[in-house]
Amino acid sequence: METLKFGYQYFKKSMAYAIIAELLSCLGIFAELLLPLLTGMLIDFVIQDSEVLEDSGGMFHFLLTGKYGGVHTMRLFWSVAMVYTSLIVLRIIVIYTRDLLQEKIGLRLETELRYATYGKLMELDSATIADYNSGELLQILNSDTIMFKELFSHRIPYLCDSIFMLCTTLILIAGINISFIIIPLILMPFLVRTVLDFKKKARVNFKDIRSKSSDMNLTTQENIAAVRIVRSFTNEKLEEEKFDVSNQNLLNARLKQIWLSSKFDLTFNSIKQIAYIGTIIIGAILVMNGHLTVGYILSSSTYVLRIMNNITSLNNHIFNMQQQTIAGLELKKFMEKSSQVPDHEELSLRCDSPDIELKNVSMQIDGQEILKDINLSIPYGKKVGIVGETGSGKSVLLKALVRTRDITGGSITIDGHDIKEFSLENLRRMYSYVFQDVFLFSNTIESNIAYSRSDIDERMVTRAATHAQADKFIDALADRYKTIVGERGLGISGGQKQRISIARAFHKNAPVFILDDSTSALDVNTERVLLKDIEDNFKDKTVIITAHRFSSVVNCDEILYMRDGVITERGTFRELMALGGSFAHVYNIQQEQQASVVDYDSLAEKHMIQSGADGGAGSRAGGKPDGGAGNRAGGKPDGGAGNRVGKRGGVING
Repeated sequence: METLKFGYQYFKKSMAYAIIAELLSCLGIFAELLLPLLTGMLIDFVIQDSEVLEDSGGMFHFLLTGKYGGVHTMRLFWSVAMVYTSLIVLRIIVIYTRDLLQEKIGLRLETELRYATYGKLMELDSATIADYNSGELLQILNSDTIMFKELFSHRIPYLCDSIFMLCTTLILIAGINISFIIIPLILMPFLVRTVLDFKKKARVNFKDIRSKSSDMNLTTQENIAAVRIVRSFTNEKLEEEKFDVSNQNLLNARLKQIWLSSKFDLTFNSIKQIAYIGTIIIGAILVMNGHLTVGYILSSSTYVLRIMNNITSLNNHIFNMQQQTIAGLELKKFMEKSSQVPDHEELSLRCDSPDIELKNVSMQIDGQEILKDINLSIPYGKKVGIVGETGSGKSVLLKALVRTRDITGGSITIDGHDIKEFSLENLRRMYSYVFQDVFLFSNTIESNIAYSRSDIDERMVTRAATHAQADKFIDALADRYKTIVGERGLGISGGQKQRISIARAFHKNAPVFILDDSTSALDVNTERVLLKDIEDNFKDKTVIITAHRFSSVVNCDEILYMRDGVITERGTFRELMALGGSFAHVYNIQQEQQASVVDYDSLAEKHMIQSGADGGAGSRAGGKPDGGAGNRAGGKPDGGAGNRVGKRGGVING
């Protein structure tokens, strides 16, 4: 019942249409149920020459008054045929109209549910969404919405139709002879017991089907997203085996459903045949005793079969309702989820030049303390670098600033106002955030860069790409900014994806830039030029950089070194180097590593842009090109595929 109440809040907008559709359906059913009476009249008074009594023909007795033709005449035949045809035409028209209305109601409800579930998905915080895997989310947002709308647009109306048809049929058959009700009444307890047993088993079975379908969605989605990893590890066979297991589990669950349906269909059909035979026996006895005409045996047996069919239909509706109710229950649970980062959209507080202050900030996730007693002042325009080992809390600290996760202790303020006093929209409008995990939409490069705006200004897009050091490789592409990048940015390198995502942040041009280890895939030279561009062209902006490569933060006004959620060292680059602590130690190691190997990815990209100068297909810059595929710059190329060159030209085997 709670599931129905949940669905009603979306269905009630279409209630007027639903009532009209149901009235039309009842009219069509009533017209259909009158046809057996006319068939009986045709046999008794047109084909045969039966005696007309006061109650002959029931509600169609007016046809037997002689006005529309005498008994056993062609005129009576055509009169009955006209009424019969009129009822059929009426039924066709009203059922057609009903079907159109029901489809309109269903599509409207499905759209409403999609809007609602997608809106909830956008509303929930990352931690809450992480409770679901991608297969479950696809099941809820797609399959469950379709399944649940069927409950209201088709299943419940059809259930009402069956009940109306059952009641009307009982009244009509009782009008012929009350004896015909005996068989349905005797068989009714067996049918009810069977239906209840069926309902219980069907509910369990449909839960299993839904679970297996969700697993199947997850397996398929993961293989689509990870196709390059699968191929690089040559693990196609393993993934095929995983897919086969999921596919077989889903097949077994559905086969169990088919077996269950077949078992109960056999039971219902057996009961139905017993009812039919019993009706013929009772009818024959009544005819032989002169209490009933032959035509009414046909009408009565038709009605008894209708009763049995309707009970079977009721069972089928109840069976399908189990699946749809389960879908609705999952939708209800999802829609009742509350975000751990509550929003107040009505809050209108804004800030264009935020001064950020963190006081005694701490955060616990699943009982584990991730941030501990963080104190940090970031006046507008300050450049802050945050470094530390993996798991030190750098990214979590940034997420706390934009309220992707809420802190559990202390306070974060902007111009003296707690960040919870800002709506999430106004708060996040202050930040241009570049995440560690780069995501590009399956669209043009231009659209990806201009994602923060509804309109695309080519001049602004080009300027953002130039600042992000992405313009040269984009210009080298055949379609330049109109180039379609694949889903999740497939088709371009990691460094190129990072530069497009950085250009997207520059295009937004928010007061605060957050670069969360977003230059890790760039070569040292490109990163240095990029950071210098930010320093020269965005002097008034606040910049917060987290990095594993410590050279990324050397020019920051303040550098924080974090370990286990605590700031263990802080100061300028010179101060930290003079301190000789962890920062200085790691920085020196990284510098030694960078000095030992030269990264030629940037040289290769430059060579791609300037290709054609030496005609060497596939050769890399440096030396005399001799066509050696894959040669790297420096020294004399000798065709050694993948060789790299050291600091002084010595070959380092790749």
